[in-house]
Amino acid sequence: MQACVYEFLKNKNDCEVLIASNDKQSQSIGDLVSFLGLKPFILPDFRASFGDDLRSFSEEFSLLLATLNLYESEQNPKKILISPIKTIIHDLPNAKLLKTLHLEFGQNLDLKKLKQKLLFWGYEFVDVVEEKGEVSFRGDIIDIFSPDFINPVRISLFDDEIESIREFSCEDQKSSKDELEKIKILPALFSLNEDEYEQMNQKLSQIKTDSFIQDMVSLGFWTLSSAQSQNFLKIKKCYILPDAKALIGELKEFEDNPNKELLDLVPQIPEEKEYKNIITSNIPEFLSFHKDKKINILAKNEALVKALDLDKDLKIYYKKSPFVVNIMGKNEIIISLNKPQKKQRRRKKASIVLDELKINDYIVHESYGIGIFKGLKKTMVLGVTKDFVEIAYQGDDKLLLPVENLDVIDRYVSESGTLAVVDRLGRGSFLRLKQKVKAKLFEIAEQIVKMAAKRELMEAKPIDSHERELNDFRLNSGFIYTKDQEKAVEDILNDLKSGNVMDRLLSADVGFGKTEVAMNAILACVKSGYQALFLAPTTLLSSQHFKSLKIRFDGFDIRVNKIDRFVSSKDKKSIFSLFEDGKIDVLVGTHALLGIKAKNLALLVIDEEHKFGVKQKEKLKQLSENMHLLSMSATPIPRSLNMALSSIKGYSQILTPPSEREDVRTFVKEYDESLLKEIIMRELRRGGQIFYVHNRIASIEQKAKELRQIYPKLRILVLHSKVSPAISEKEMINFESGEYDMLLSTSIIESGIHLPNVNTMIVDNSDRFGMADLHQLRGRVGRGSRQGYCYLLVDDKQVLSDSAKKRLIALEANSFLGSGSVLAYHDLEIRGGGNLVGEAQSGHIKNIGYSLYLKMLEDAINTLLNNKSVKRNDIDLKLSVNAYLSDILIAEDRVRLELYRRLSKCENVNEVYEIEGEIEDRFGKLDSHTLGFLQVIIIKILAQKTNTISITNYGQNISISSGDGKKITLKSKSKDDDDILATLLEYFRKEVK
Repeated sequence: MQACVYEFLKNKNDCEVLIASNDKQSQSIGDLVSFLGLKPFILPDFRASFGDDLRSFSEEFSLLLATLNLYESEQNPKKILISPIKTIIHDLPNAKLLKTLHLEFGQNLDLKKLKQKLLFWGYEFVDVVEEKGEVSFRGDIIDIFSPDFINPVRISLFDDEIESIREFSCEDQKSSKDELEKIKILPALFSLNEDEYEQMNQKLSQIKTDSFIQDMVSLGFWTLSSAQSQNFLKIKKCYILPDAKALIGELKEFEDNPNKELLDLVPQIPEEKEYKNIITSNIPEFLSFHKDKKINILAKNEALVKALDLDKDLKIYYKKSPFVVNIMGKNEIIISLNKPQKKQRRRKKASIVLDELKINDYIVHESYGIGIFKGLKKTMVLGVTKDFVEIAYQGDDKLLLPVENLDVIDRYVSESGTLAVVDRLGRGSFLRLKQKVKAKLFEIAEQIVKMAAKRELMEAKPIDSHERELNDFRLNSGFIYTKDQEKAVEDILNDLKSGNVMDRLLSADVGFGKTEVAMNAILACVKSGYQALFLAPTTLLSSQHFKSLKIRFDGFDIRVNKIDRFVSSKDKKSIFSLFEDGKIDVLVGTHALLGIKAKNLALLVIDEEHKFGVKQKEKLKQLSENMHLLSMSATPIPRSLNMALSSIKGYSQILTPPSEREDVRTFVKEYDESLLKEIIMRELRRGGQIFYVHNRIASIEQKAKELRQIYPKLRILVLHSKVSPAISEKEMINFESGEYDMLLSTSIIESGIHLPNVNTMIVDNSDRFGMADLHQLRGRVGRGSRQGYCYLLVDDKQVLSDSAKKRLIALEANSFLGSGSVLAYHDLEIRGGGNLVGEAQSGHIKNIGYSLYLKMLEDAINTLLNNKSVKRNDIDLKLSVNAYLSDILIAEDRVRLELYRRLSKCENVNEVYEIEGEIEDRFGKLDSHTLGFLQVIIIKILAQKTNTISITNYGQNISISSGDGKKITLKSKSKDDDDILATLLEYFRKEVK
């Protein structure tokens, strides 16, 4: 499209708005407009329909408002607004709603007025700022995330005067050292005054919508009056690109839009005549055919031009430019060596913290077992004030746990659907149970360590990296590897050539490119003269892997075949024979491959090992004993267990999504036939296919009948566990080849099928699914470069349980790619932790909880590996000092509790100092009680490095008891808190030295 716009803009100077078909085209036109010396403002592709909850579109809506703000404030007469057609069709906020707030160093603030203004401007007041449009006021600290900021900003005050302005990180909440002189704050929504704010809230109650949250942020845009909005189609000189014009009749959402008639009247840019668009993969060869033309090369730096080593006879003019323009006329060529700019993704912090303790959560205490968490409780003990955590047990018993010992409790997590049984205090039954589990865990840990030691002694088959072939293989992929993929490939290749037998776990969210990484290992293995096995738990998944390997290894002289239950006995025998003779390089299949013999087998790749049965896992263990092993999983393992396993098992993680992948847009909707018809039509119009999950076999045929009544032309494939495997396999191949529009099934699709043409997922009765199950299902769509959509349907939002509401809201808000690393903690819970190490231990997990089970397994492995430094003493601290995190400094219980947990888990003094700096940065100057608590934690850490078991004081007298029965008495200068803590710090620092 660049050629026609280039011709048009060279001859026209009245263009104020250019209408493109989508985001990609807008960016391309933006580059051309910039190249011509004009100033482009590019609006995002805003695909919301009237009444949609805009929280699902928060990223592009923030960008829309920020771009409009910049456009309205720009004085350059050569500015051009570039908009996708779906954005310009809407009435957009006018300049009155896009005012800004300027803040600078030394400025005096009226905090009451500022809070009121930000409330009217749509800011959400939160404890911790993590997303755009959020603000937090904490004493002398203001955190704010304006929609146009890359990072949020922290403003420190001295009285009412701005003392410093600094950016901070959402991930760790720490601010940068660099100070800003001034900032400009945009409205989170619109710059409303009090009257306008009240009027908008009144209008919100009149909107008919099934949005969960009916507030300004979710729905305010749909209430704008004509006095608050502007229609660019009316007030600006607009022109539309040819393929955008063609969309007007095709897009159903335009039919009822009152602005459609205005859009019809917008003049179209003429098709190109003198210039044409060019696409070339071999630039030197292309230019060699055009020696008579003037060649303008655009590149970010001249080194890119020199690297091409172009023919010296060419008339080349280099222009330093970051833009991508590729067009050709009769006398000139404009060609770019730059790559199109990818959308910058801000790596978001998990907005769902699954291990966060909440009131009435079940917890497990290392000594007293399962109880109910009742929150923080401030209590007077021995004449001093302290914070405790209250835990309820059977028979109205209560335990008050000092917050410095919070590391001994964790959330109780077991397998999905397991009910917790609360323990009774004082019986000792939980400790006896723990001893039984400990004995069993030592057996498991011993097996793991023995197997690792056995593998360590084995001589590995040498596998070379074969850099040239691997480089060709990567170039042939058609995409650029992410940094995480590159690192994983590097780790695996280093393992393979190390001389030791590889044992590595590769973890990545669904669709993040695990199989591509594994294929690098397979190629290196085959090119070194060896064979490889690729195992998957289901026939459908193994079939997918087989196809992927067959396509990717085409042209690399690698012979791939497959074995599964659908291969005839005769063919199976023939394939086994060929593999044993070394005439097949890679064999893909299910457990049917277990027990196979091979001429030169060196590598075993296993996908989703935890889904194999117990007997199959035992065979896998035997099969993998003397060869390189690469296990792949969409479920990450907890960091602490990973560290314990690190000396016996490698671990690679892919956290970065493929660059071309979009977030899967997630909506929670009430079931409605007209909505369903619209969803189906929207996907079919773009030539795609649909997954429909209905998780009841008894009514699935009735559901198919209902869907055919809604959309008679719909070609539906119905699959569930009672359909024979042979038919399932055959029909899935038909579905993949496009013979069906929709796959209606139970959650069978959850097992890992990769179908890039399926980009809409509909889940019936979504409130009956667990969070991890829904996330895994959602991950099956949007696997290519197309936008994926996931519709979570419920019968009636009003009757949903609180837990179901929270789960669905979390999924709607947490659409960003890689959120699996957040939600997969929950996935890990429902799979059962023992599966990580190949042992089904659901009974033990039920009794003691998942987190304590893993902690004990970790301890067992560390003990067997002689990692003595890992074990810490339990210390009974009874100090008469007022030491706690002040609720005046840190007002929110949730945030204080999180800090208490982190401090209780600190293993060295530097970690405490880091948190101290963070508290001062986030909340302001520390008071004596908070400083005192940090010193208590330091004393505890230092004491754990000695043989100390208890520390008490009475007035100035301090008593320290050791594990060997010795007692030491110290006397502080006075009974003041500061002196008692200083005396203990001095003593233990000397002891630790």
